[in-house]
Amino acid sequence: MKKKITVLSGDGIGPEIVNEAIKVLNRIAVKYGHEFEYTYVDIGGCSIDKYGAPITEEGMKKCKEADSVLLGAVGGPKWDSCPANIRPEKALLAVRKELGLFANLRPTKLFSQLSSASPLKESVISNGIDLMIVRELTGGVYFGKKELKEVNGEEVATDIMPYSVHEIERIGRVAFESAMKRNKKLASVDKANVLETSRLWRKTMHRLAEEYPQVQYSDILVDNAAMQLIKNPTQFDVLVTENMFGDILSDEASMLTGSIGMMPSASLSDTTLGMYEPIHGSAPDIAGMNIANPIGTVMSAAMMLRYSFDMKDEADDIENAVNKVLDKGYRTGDIMQEGCIKKSTSEMGDLIVSEI
Repeated sequence: MKKKITVLSGDGIGPEIVNEAIKVLNRIAVKYGHEFEYTYVDIGGCSIDKYGAPITEEGMKKCKEADSVLLGAVGGPKWDSCPANIRPEKALLAVRKELGLFANLRPTKLFSQLSSASPLKESVISNGIDLMIVRELTGGVYFGKKELKEVNGEEVATDIMPYSVHEIERIGRVAFESAMKRNKKLASVDKANVLETSRLWRKTMHRLAEEYPQVQYSDILVDNAAMQLIKNPTQFDVLVTENMFGDILSDEASMLTGSIGMMPSASLSDTTLGMYEPIHGSAPDIAGMNIANPIGTVMSAAMMLRYSFDMKDEADDIENAVNKVLDKGYRTGDIMQEGCIKKSTSEMGDLIVSEI
């Protein structure tokens, strides 16, 4: 099978971690008889430096023409002074919008080998943490009307949070279908006691729940969800929420595992086209030092195989290889433990390849 992958390495540690994911994908291609064709496109700060824009029209075209997109990370202090309309992060919003990537899947799984790294007590995580946050990605306050004006001699800023029924329905269906493939349990996160958008969200989700009687459905307010993720994260299987709440809660959930470097993510459209990336940032302070953790990016590549290419066995192979490497005590610096063997970014990639 031949697949076209547009690669957005980005800034900071992006090129280093993406390189390791490509090595793993190449090994999968050889083992299973696939052909992955890579097209590299500049995005973020490196694109601003070259072209004066966080992504060019030609670069966006290459993303649209691909079967899938693999992203490293964008941004860094170097570009903090750029005008708001050309900040590196603007490229991510543009790609999500142009590719119709409305559903963000953020799995949070505590690897048993790293349970001691979790900031939570052993009694809280004894049953393991394995949950999925489904975040709406192209609506809400991040994409609503924004205004800054002067009123009575002082500046007043306004950000509008719009949501339509069809936007809620499509992310709701992704969440229910995800729950059906997991443990048939779904919690919908909102702020229906305050926000009109949340009241519409809850009303729509209740109607969808009638179509999935097999799924144990519940509503939870966002502030309570934030508390429960710390108090008892094992109660959750799939959580679904709007854009801003999902942005915050998914970062909170990622730290339950002890290292943000382990976590992948998928951004999906109505088609098989998706964008896959680790959830961490560009970490410019360690860029070029060959010490970054590539596992989040490698696991993102596994998600790409699973969700965009329907290559379940290949995705399982990658995930099993990561577990085998951890079982043997190999660690990058961010997850280093007493008695383990410290490895560089490239060495960790090579070890994962060797287990496939």
